[in-house]
Amino acid sequence: MEQIAIALLACLILALISKSLSLPPIPFYILAGILLGNEGLRILTPNEIFEFLSHLGLIFLLFYIGLELKPERFMARGKSFLVAGLIDLKINFLIGFLMALALKFGYYDAFVIASAFYISSSAIAIASLIENKKLILPESETIVWLMVFEDVVLVFLVFALSVEQNPLLLIMKMAAAVVLLYLGAKLLKPLILKILDREDDLPAIFTFTAVIIAAVISKKLGIPEVLAVIVLAVALSTTNPKAFERNSRPFKDTFLPIFFFFFGISVELSGGIVEGLALSVVAILSKFLSGFAIGRILHKTSSAGIEIGAKRLPEGSSR
Repeated sequence: MEQIAIALLACLILALISKSLSLPPIPFYILAGILLGNEGLRILTPNEIFEFLSHLGLIFLLFYIGLELKPERFMARGKSFLVAGLIDLKINFLIGFLMALALKFGYYDAFVIASAFYISSSAIAIASLIENKKLILPESETIVWLMVFEDVVLVFLVFALSVEQNPLLLIMKMAAAVVLLYLGAKLLKPLILKILDREDDLPAIFTFTAVIIAAVISKKLGIPEVLAVIVLAVALSTTNPKAFERNSRPFKDTFLPIFFFFFGISVELSGGIVEGLALSVVAILSKFLSGFAIGRILHKTSSAGIEIGAKRLPEGSSR
């Protein structure tokens, strides 16, 4: 408990400093975690409580993202999002595979590394979009939908890397979860709206419980958690999205700093430094290149390409 108190106090101080300097606090949280963690002063060490609280931060970030997504816009632009996803897959997977071969990795290891190049850790990038109030921009929406596309591809990558997995079964489970969450939101809409109209603590409790249940469902079904939580948010956005935003934001703002702090604490800098550095640099450039290509093709401007490429840089560096 003492470590959590130290982490929260550090996040509070860093948030005050970053706000006073008009700088984003996320890099400060990560660097502070590295400084105080195993690779620094070793004052803090990863533990189950840290992991649990950081997990809450991540799923509430995903829920907050989902509330901003509009299914009707996806249906209208489904083809363009598919094109964006395929561009992202081709560029990053190919660069990752060739880079691994250049560093003398075997074909299987190269496949694993290429998969890591493609599959993003997008929490930092998405949090940056929210922090800078850019989530409403069309380029930001493209980035978020790319996350969903990546989770679908992840099913097949998991199958390719493990013969114990059945991709068809996983797809069926994902489809069942989507239907379950949407039907639940539709059937319970009158009750949900009634709860959200209350002035007591019930709306916040309901929001927290719904997000946790979605995470539990994903774990029980063995499907990507990001998909379940985002689908829940999209489904609930058909009721009263502003109310859910208002009720989920305190949880996101409280637990998300712990997520980035825990990320810093968990960083391991030992072993294969040269190879790791080379792969990290190329991964960053790969994400920028694919983002730029997607922006140019989908949004027809170089500025959109630069925007998407720049916002995806944290993904390449957080693998």
